[in-house]
Amino acid sequence: MKTAVGSVKSTSWSLIFTDFKEITKAKLAISVVFSSLAGYFLGAYQIEWISLLLLAFGGYCMVGASNAYNQVIEKDLDALMNRTKNRPIPSGRMSVNTAMVVAIALTILGVVALYLLSPKTAMFGAISIFLYTSVYTPLKTKTPLSVFVGAFPGAIPFMLGWVAATDDFGIEPGTLFMIQFFWQFPHFWALGWMLDEDYKRGGFKMLPTGKKDAGTALQIILYTIWMIVISIMPAFGFTGRLHLSIPAAVIVLLSGLVMLFFAFKLYEKRDNVSARRLMLASVTYISLIQVVYVIDKFVN
Repeated sequence: MKTAVGSVKSTSWSLIFTDFKEITKAKLAISVVFSSLAGYFLGAYQIEWISLLLLAFGGYCMVGASNAYNQVIEKDLDALMNRTKNRPIPSGRMSVNTAMVVAIALTILGVVALYLLSPKTAMFGAISIFLYTSVYTPLKTKTPLSVFVGAFPGAIPFMLGWVAATDDFGIEPGTLFMIQFFWQFPHFWALGWMLDEDYKRGGFKMLPTGKKDAGTALQIILYTIWMIVISIMPAFGFTGRLHLSIPAAVIVLLSGLVMLFFAFKLYEKRDNVSARRLMLASVTYISLIQVVYVIDKFVN
């Protein structure tokens, strides 16, 4: 009997943990924390492990809170889409009240953790939550410009790490912000292309032209080019303390050209397979260049 009870408790905690990961979108949150830590390493004169832990914890809380608020707001729309109908709220595994408690608790914990790093860091984190939940989320069903608005909070993490390390905002974190800002357009439009039919069930308008057409594919190409240009700018001495060596710049450039190749393939074929390949290439690109930037700083 004790074994059976213990098994039930273990299963119950496992389900709670699984729902917590889903309501906070754990994989996305971890990728955001990765970006923040990369920005911290780039900005720091010396590494302080307590600061790293506060940044990782606070960053996860802020992203998790944004996602929890988002799922509360979109609960009825999530129930209409195949990819979201099994989320904790629309499936009935978690109540709206519980989700709100999680979101508020994560907001408080995140702001406090980031404030301990610096008030500027906490301010940018709070701005990110506000823009994501109060501006981006409501606009998703009204206009494709929601992706443009959503790119602002989405671009904050890479920059946030630098601000956390230096308590300063200048050309360096501004450049990191712009890299991730322009990266988001090909990434999210490729995702929107793949999931267009499902998004339309929920009434979301994610593609810039509203269609999987040449216009959308062309805009993906243009934003990818801008992303590449900004990503290699630190090699030319225009970005303060943020530097790239020539070998590192070549790696970043080649990585960007690979992504651009997949963008052209999408323009050529205009199918979901090409969109998926571009989306995967974009995820690889942003992670790879962040690693390259950090390694380059410490070896040069």
